[in-house]
Amino acid sequence: MSDQETQIEKDGSETPQDTQLEGEFCGQKENESANASKETDTAKTAEASSAPEDKIAALEAKLAETHDQYLRKAAEFENFRKRMNQEKQNAIEYANQSLLLDIIPIIDDFERAIQAGENSTDYAVFLDGIKMIEKRFAGQLEAKWGLKRFNAAGEPFDPNIHEALFMEKSSEVTEAVVQEDLVKGYMLKERVIRAAKVKVLMPE
Repeated sequence: MSDQETQIEKDGSETPQDTQLEGEFCGQKENESANASKETDTAKTAEASSAPEDKIAALEAKLAETHDQYLRKAAEFENFRKRMNQEKQNAIEYANQSLLLDIIPIIDDFERAIQAGENSTDYAVFLDGIKMIEKRFAGQLEAKWGLKRFNAAGEPFDPNIHEALFMEKSSEVTEAVVQEDLVKGYMLKERVIRAAKVKVLMPE
């Protein structure tokens, strides 16, 4: 082997110094990787430990907000209930206000008729005035409030709308018939609110 080839072999071979440097470099890399891994694990641990506390704080805030909303709704409902009860009570106490306002002018008419009768001896005029007031009053109640009288005389006796106060046998009838109205009956719209008190003819 020539000296030139020997020199090439020496140049291409690794020296102990090179091997030591490479080992130190590799060790440094491993230490850096280990340190980086430790830092990552520490960060993850810190994040994991703080996550439940954040969730608890968020849930507590949400619970406080929901509780506040519940209290407001409960207060609103209580106020609404009190207002409805008050309105119901007012409706009961003043339910007849409109009817009474319609009756007041009739009372005025009666007062005027009484005053006229005290200062007059004309009984026929006084009677006509009373009849006019009664007719006006009955017509107003029927037209505005649905209250109307019904005549029973001559109608077949019906215990649903007639109350027999007297009965008399007659050969002129084949079924029970109302002979006379003693007290008029009244209906409110389609409902009988007072039965007519009548005298009834019964077949013999």
